[in-house]
Amino acid sequence: MIKNAGSGERRPLSGQLYKYTNVVKGWQQRWFAVDPETGVLSYYLFDGPGDTIQPGQPARGEAHLAAAVICPSDEDSRTFTINCASGDMLKLRATDARARQEWVNGLRAIAEIHTKAMGANPPLQPREQLAVHDAMASARNQLQATEMSDAALARCIESADSPFPHTDPDLLLLKATSAASMQCLLQCLGILHRQQQYTTVSISSKHSDNDHH
Repeated sequence: MIKNAGSGERRPLSGQLYKYTNVVKGWQQRWFAVDPETGVLSYYLFDGPGDTIQPGQPARGEAHLAAAVICPSDEDSRTFTINCASGDMLKLRATDARARQEWVNGLRAIAEIHTKAMGANPPLQPREQLAVHDAMASARNQLQATEMSDAALARCIESADSPFPHTDPDLLLLKATSAASMQCLLQCLGILHRQQQYTTVSISSKHSDNDHH
């Protein structure tokens, strides 16, 4: 369940999600909470419904949402990704499609507030910046298609109808290599996105200085 408290746009957002760690550990249950004032998403160790997050409990990890890209995944109705400006990527899974949409909407709202606060969304951009935006959007679409192919490959290998044994070392290597390559591509996209944001901020600052002078 997602918990929203307070009023206005900057409402705390928290709840249970599953975080994809790696091929070996797979999906792990975590408790996620967003501080709307700082735009920081934190996640904590969480064992289930009977477990609680204690005050002062150290976070297992954090991600800044400013300039982050939050995308629903096409592999199913529950999974979504957060591509941070730092280059980090979180692959998360909600309990159902409705919960995913609530998380995506809430995270995007907070990310937009903090992205605008850092000046990353000026109202007018040069033609070159618009071309970069189009290229980034195309790259994201391509990566979403690649992510679907990676998921389809994993399902095929894990399927009970597969004519090959699930422990075949070549298939396990293929699956691991595909997942690692996908992770690397998403991180590269995050780095490019961060560079794009920094370039945009620089151009915006120059325009502001010229207007001021």
